[in-house]
Amino acid sequence: MTQIALLGTGIMGAAMARNLLKNGHGVAAWNRTRERAEPLAADGATVVDSPAEAVEGADVVMTMLNDGDTALAVMTDAAPALRDGQVWAQMGTVGVDDVPRLAAFAAEHGATFVDSPVQGTKQPAEQGKLTVLAAGPQDARTVLDPVFGAIGSRTLWLDEDGASGAGTRLKLAAVSYAISLTSVIAESVALTKGLGLDPALLGEVLTGGPLDNAYLQIKMKAMLADDYATSFAVRNAEKNTRLIHDAAASAGVRVDVNDAAGDRFRRVIEQGHGDEDMAATYRASFGG
Repeated sequence: MTQIALLGTGIMGAAMARNLLKNGHGVAAWNRTRERAEPLAADGATVVDSPAEAVEGADVVMTMLNDGDTALAVMTDAAPALRDGQVWAQMGTVGVDDVPRLAAFAAEHGATFVDSPVQGTKQPAEQGKLTVLAAGPQDARTVLDPVFGAIGSRTLWLDEDGASGAGTRLKLAAVSYAISLTSVIAESVALTKGLGLDPALLGEVLTGGPLDNAYLQIKMKAMLADDYATSFAVRNAEKNTRLIHDAAASAGVRVDVNDAAGDRFRRVIEQGHGDEDMAATYRASFGG
């Protein structure tokens, strides 16, 4: 059994915690809003009041937080209880420029930093089928392989230096695909409706053909049903478009589709739907 401090128990973090517990690991769970962590107690987690309390005695510290600044602030709160040799798996989506700052903080406190964001949303998180995109030293892999195996179906080890940000760089490239594809589906469904046709007809055209895929079916079904139960929220998707833009700009790459997707998400947020699933980008094609 590995003792894990899980900092951040939102949609993804809570699902990850339950799979860790099912696989026999110990979990001390903390969330800034304690009420969101408390249901995990019924699954066997110890719910604590502070990051420092969570990391005390932990073999692995996992952060599943919204951005790099939040991760750094939370780990600063945890710092008094950190000890030499702990492994910190940073699993949220942060900016490329955030990774060296986080790695430096870990080094200052004697922790081993592993850059390990996950690819996947609510359903694969609940099923334990995430893909972990990891960069970190060999000795950390021995500790983390059974942990990552509990939450994911695959771990891609990309680099031996977590500070390289290889995991984060690949995550941003992968999430740009999901974000752009969601927006393309939304525009096509909206255009079908706007041209006076039943938008379900678009599904009849695409299903079973070379352009069909499981993601298309899931998001198109949500748009046709106006069912935007959150798997990955518009707010988080919008944040990621900014991270992708900044990473691309630093590499001299234009990401026009990503940037247009960001504009759509911002319109949806202005409409008051920022906490819905990012399929709600469909709403951005219309006035309200």
